[in-house]
Amino acid sequence: MSGLTHFDEAGNAVMVDVSAKDVTARVAVAEGRVVVAPATLAAIRDRAIAKGDVLAVARLAGIMAAKRTAELIPLCHPLPLASVALALEPEGEDTVRITATVKVTGRTGVEMEALTAVSVAALTVYDMCKAIDRAMRIEGIRLLHKSGGRSGTYDAP
Repeated sequence: MSGLTHFDEAGNAVMVDVSAKDVTARVAVAEGRVVVAPATLAAIRDRAIAKGDVLAVARLAGIMAAKRTAELIPLCHPLPLASVALALEPEGEDTVRITATVKVTGRTGVEMEALTAVSVAALTVYDMCKAIDRAMRIEGIRLLHKSGGRSGTYDAP
């Protein structure tokens, strides 16, 4: 079925067999943004959100989500992650930029883990701030970099 690896010849969804792939060091970096009202970003910076330190809680949520990606995305392999790092940084007057870097030594990549980490961290920012800002937007979740494995290195333009 047109070269898509998660389908067999009959079009059925399958988990990719990675047993013949080489074990290599693999890295993926993803990013996303939560656009908020300027007053919301000020409250996040000042740690004045009633639910607590938004950036610290979202960082932990992203790390936890990366570790559970295989439970959320049906055809992902469970992976023994070597490292998950999240950076949540105010950007401008109305944005929280989230970057996740995930590493593994294994037979398959960690792009989905990095994207899941960013997504859940962004949702956590939203959850923690929704009482004061219902107009927040989660935007631009994308893969920035991946390396390791047969397909080589990818860097977003």
